Amino acid sequence: MTLSFAPAAAPSLPLHVVAKEDLEDWRARLPEAQAAWVAASGFAAGAGEVVLIPGVGGALAGAAVGLGNAQARTRGRFTVAKAAGELPEGAWHLEGALAPDAAEEAALGWLLASYRFDRYHAGSAPKASLKAPEGVDAARIETIAAGEALTRDLINTPASDMGPEELEAAVVELGRRFGARVEAVRGEELLSRNFPMIHAVGRASPRAPRLIDLRWGDAGPRLTLVGKGVCFDTGGLDIKPAAGMLLMKKDMGGAATVLGLAHMIMALDLPVQLRVLVPAVENAISGNAMRPRDILTSRKGLTVEVNNTDAEGRLVLADALALADEEAPDLVISMATLTGAARVAVGPDLAPFYTDDDVAAAAVSEAARAVRDPVWRMPFWAPYETLIEPGIADLDNAPGGGMAGSITAALFLKRFLSAPYMHFDIYGHMPSAAPARPKGGVGQGARALLQALPRLLAL
Repeated sequence: MTLSFAPAAAPSLPLHVVAKEDLEDWRARLPEAQAAWVAASGFAAGAGEVVLIPGVGGALAGAAVGLGNAQARTRGRFTVAKAAGELPEGAWHLEGALAPDAAEEAALGWLLASYRFDRYHAGSAPKASLKAPEGVDAARIETIAAGEALTRDLINTPASDMGPEELEAAVVELGRRFGARVEAVRGEELLSRNFPMIHAVGRASPRAPRLIDLRWGDAGPRLTLVGKGVCFDTGGLDIKPAAGMLLMKKDMGGAATVLGLAHMIMALDLPVQLRVLVPAVENAISGNAMRPRDILTSRKGLTVEVNNTDAEGRLVLADALALADEEAPDLVISMATLTGAARVAVGPDLAPFYTDDDVAAAAVSEAARAVRDPVWRMPFWAPYETLIEPGIADLDNAPGGGMAGSITAALFLKRFLSAPYMHFDIYGHMPSAAPARPKGGVGQGARALLQALPRLLAL
């Protein structure tokens, strides 16, 4: 769906943005009748609280949305966006002294709050539209919202309509829009082209596994994005319980997120040589499924003992990362819905990320705070390297012990490349609705990375 601002020339009503500590001063500036109405309504400028303001003859004169107190503003984000679903149809503009970053947050939040996944059900989207606040780069905000909408659409689509073939089609369409080149290696060709672990994970499904490769841009630093594209994950022979499969349509959330980020990069025409690699598979069960304790030989030549077929994401990513590394790019970033351990550690709202580069880590963390896309740095903790070395093979895809699962997965991936590397272990799903984030698929880390790229790549 298209997420855009109201035309600048459209008639609009004011939406006053009011912090709790400014409530009395703001109300004192209103006409007496309006001030009395606001007081009688009980409006206290709580975070996301909305009040409609009547004008002469009972016509609507505007509205106000609360920002809450300082503590609420620290805890929450996209507070103004809550008004999008509560205001009547029509165009609105923001009134109030908003700092530039707060105005950008409000503008982006409004667009993201207008997102609805309506492929299978005609849900009602907010009818109130917002004019881009003065000083905000409306085109950039709309581009970011479009990239996020792409990510959400891909994650929300069930596996019945989003298998490896359909994910490839989505990449082809994205490439067509921006003049990118897209190739794919499919099925048995994965073996002859030396992608054995992608083949091993996906061979049990009748939906052929594949490696999708998008390239865009002919000048600038070389940036490679790698996204886990497990379109559905049964767990393989180490089968998940029924409850564990309910969200597995989102196991391609890493691929969806890097595609959303790629959309932003290409639409904004950033001066980079972009490559996007998506190993797309379905981890299914049949007579030829990979088995526990099988030993696979990866593209890089490292052998891997499969101690859990449900730790398949790192296997497909490993072959893709090895391919990425062969061109010695300036930066490789992988994104994957990789481990439950990450969710236990930081919950669904934070995206853990790994890098050995302190300067790069600081750039991403600062960018994340600036654009309200929270991330949290985790360590490539070298003392745990021995945990991923089973003795019978070079690497173990699922070390026992139940500890440091996200870290050991990240260490596993790191073994497959030598280029500067950053890994995000995302969740990609909102368990319940929050301002600007309806329940369902959601991008994590992409906006932070977009903001950080000029520093990461010295653009």
